[in-house]
Amino acid sequence: MKKNKEPEENLFEALTLIEKEKGIPADFMLTQISKAIITACKNSYGGNDDVTVQYNKTKGRLEASLNKTVVEEVTDVNREISLSAARKIRPTAALGEKVGIALDPKNFGRIAVMTARNMIRQGIRDGEKEQALSEYQSKLQDIVTATVEQVDPNTGNATLRLGKAIAILPKNDQVPGETLNVGDLIKVYVVNVKTSDRGPRAIISRTHPDFVKRLFEEQVPEIFDSVVEIKSVSREAGSRTKIAVISNDPEVDAVGACIGPKGQRVGTIVSQLGGEKIDIIEYNEDPVEFIKKALSPADVLDVKIDPSGEKICKATVPDSQLSLAIGNKGQNVRLAAKLTGWKIDIRPESGFFGEEDEDEEEETYIGDGLDDDKEENETPSDEQVNLDDTEEEITEETAETETEETGTEESAEETAETEETSESNEEASEES
Repeated sequence: MKKNKEPEENLFEALTLIEKEKGIPADFMLTQISKAIITACKNSYGGNDDVTVQYNKTKGRLEASLNKTVVEEVTDVNREISLSAARKIRPTAALGEKVGIALDPKNFGRIAVMTARNMIRQGIRDGEKEQALSEYQSKLQDIVTATVEQVDPNTGNATLRLGKAIAILPKNDQVPGETLNVGDLIKVYVVNVKTSDRGPRAIISRTHPDFVKRLFEEQVPEIFDSVVEIKSVSREAGSRTKIAVISNDPEVDAVGACIGPKGQRVGTIVSQLGGEKIDIIEYNEDPVEFIKKALSPADVLDVKIDPSGEKICKATVPDSQLSLAIGNKGQNVRLAAKLTGWKIDIRPESGFFGEEDEDEEEETYIGDGLDDDKEENETPSDEQVNLDDTEEEITEETAETETEETGTEESAEETAETEETSESNEEASEES
């Protein structure tokens, strides 16, 4: 007949099973059980929590003893023990010393047992939280491979298993157009880890710009070895990504290293992103050159930096490439602006219709505004007063001259009329 296992043996088998399934160390659970026993003793023995709990490796048992003080006359049975009773436990016991009395969990009260049970369960939950937190933190701001366990048909949110932890991938953090199915293995980026009363929670994403950055670090050894450095990334997930790289070794081509032989490296990343287009450009300290390259595939003729010191510029492109520089719904120039950190104004080589007239009006307006301020705030100088007087004198002289000219013209007209009258009289006399 098979002998039943001792409760302690069953306990340690259970702890071993928990360690394998949930990753909670057996030592951690032993600590939680010890706390539960101490609490149970405190509830069962009048608040006495002077308890010693230890694991006997030889016997494979968890042993607990309640410590009591040896006295001549016992006044508190929960905390004191008589000398005669103490010497039955330990023959060398003396007054004032403490003697440990072995405890049997069966002697605990019902409430104490329930309290201990709840503490052990809480210990398991705390262990799971600690395990999940450790799992998340080890992958913080890194890429992990997760298994899709469930997809909500209503919200589209996917439940993923990351090792021994669970995380939720929201629909808006999934690459647009991709379909996730139960059992799929996908890569996600751990953006952050937050803790709450419900335990740690990992914020994961497949649309974050750093997701692409980590994929390049995995595929390009030169980036992993810091020979090639990624300076900035701008991304519109599912559509297009721009990435700026620079080489710390003059003999290594940064762009070529990222593309790989026959485009294998970047091709692998594109396939993992569901066909998302990737523009790899070389970073340049000169903002003009950097902006020109950021606007690729369009050719840029000129870039003028705003002299005010703000990060604003005007990029001139050939008329035939205006739409290419702007991109579909402004995507190309928008990604270039995010990549460089500059606000970019795209203009065709021939300029916009009426653009020069608008510029002239703006300049005139600015000038008028400045003159108005001067007239309000400044007193006319002596030179201005003299100038005004001179203008008045010139005006008066001009008026007199015009009067004289008018008089001369009137005299000439009167003379002409007199001559015509004389001629008419002479003709009449001849006819007579």
